[in-house]
Amino acid sequence: MKADLLIANGRVVTTRGFSQGPQLGSRLGEVEELSPGYVLISDGRILLVTGSFAEARSLSGSDTREIDARGRLVMPGYVDCHTHLSFAGWRENEFAMRLAGVPYLEILAAGGGILNTVRRTRAATEAELLDNTLAALDAMLLCGTTTVEAKSGYGLTTADELKQLRVLKEARCRHPLDVVPTFMGAHALPPEYSGNRAGYVRLVIEEMLPRVAEEGLAEFCDVFCEDKAFTLDESRAILSAGHGYKLGLRLHADEITPLGGAKLAAELGAVSAEHLIHASRAHLELMAKSGTVAVLLPATAFLLRSEKKAPVKDMLELGVPVAVATDFNPGTSPLVNMQLLQTFACIHYGLTPRQAFAASTINAAHALRRGATIGSLEAGKQADVLVLAAPSLEFIPYHLGVNLVHTVIKGGQIVVTKGALSYGEGGKTQTDPL
Repeated sequence: MKADLLIANGRVVTTRGFSQGPQLGSRLGEVEELSPGYVLISDGRILLVTGSFAEARSLSGSDTREIDARGRLVMPGYVDCHTHLSFAGWRENEFAMRLAGVPYLEILAAGGGILNTVRRTRAATEAELLDNTLAALDAMLLCGTTTVEAKSGYGLTTADELKQLRVLKEARCRHPLDVVPTFMGAHALPPEYSGNRAGYVRLVIEEMLPRVAEEGLAEFCDVFCEDKAFTLDESRAILSAGHGYKLGLRLHADEITPLGGAKLAAELGAVSAEHLIHASRAHLELMAKSGTVAVLLPATAFLLRSEKKAPVKDMLELGVPVAVATDFNPGTSPLVNMQLLQTFACIHYGLTPRQAFAASTINAAHALRRGATIGSLEAGKQADVLVLAAPSLEFIPYHLGVNLVHTVIKGGQIVVTKGALSYGEGGKTQTDPL
């Protein structure tokens, strides 16, 4: 078999050998480098990753298109495994409120926060939400994200939750970036149910979840398990119902208070628990045993000026799988750039650049149950590849605030060229490579 695309003369970095399970503990950040390195692609998949010029040429033919990386960094596409992608309206005014010292839970209790976005998202048409979502996906793609998880949760009625999820489904069809949908009807208690918590939980379980499952609109179910959001018992009931519809489980856990969400995630065998700023060592030990991925959101913690940080050292010591994500949302993390997230992961949460790289590629892929198909450059995997104007992995978090992406290849198609979008109808490339 001959390659249809060859990336030559790059500084290739990858994490081969972790397709069946994430990097844990001292192995987080274990990176293989090939310089010069070659990545050969055939029919949308990686055919070979090698440091041998002769081997690369043996699988190249006269019809093979070639990208000369010219010493640039060649790496797998970023996997952003926690976002709230589909919404209407921004909340920059709340940024100013937080700077003035107003706690997030007070903003939420006063009808701000999530409920602010809920009002605007309910008022928006499906077409308006789709335009917003596609624009965000373009921005993410330009910064090197090739797979993104996206939650609902800004509708909080059956019709509006379905609206959000249908927008995500349509976006998947229109955009080259892979969108992994998560149902999160339990994101906040809507104002019309302020005196009837049990009634809203029943609505999520008895009406929303069956409709979501019937239309095949979600792969995962998530709950905001937190003070002034959903209790442990409410979260357990909703997630158990989601499991009954064969949805994978995720959980916003222990972000603002030590409620015990990490323990619940482990007990339910959740794929991931997210935030985890106040998770205890004992509960993290349970997560290590269950294999639940800790999805850390350092940009959110930084922007909320959280004095307490997620216990990363405990996670690594205990063997909890660690991933990082942007938490892209209109209120607490309007961040699309996974390169800048590397800086937050290193400076705010203490990861090394190589640990941050692995946590946002192969481990993030496992947080979406896709470690066997994406997240690293190795034969047989989907050809999601970045070429960055960087000499090393360390350069990415160091050179903060600059988009280093030169080329993005998604599923074997060149979709960003020289830092500009180059995909057309159906995500097919319309321009030549370098």
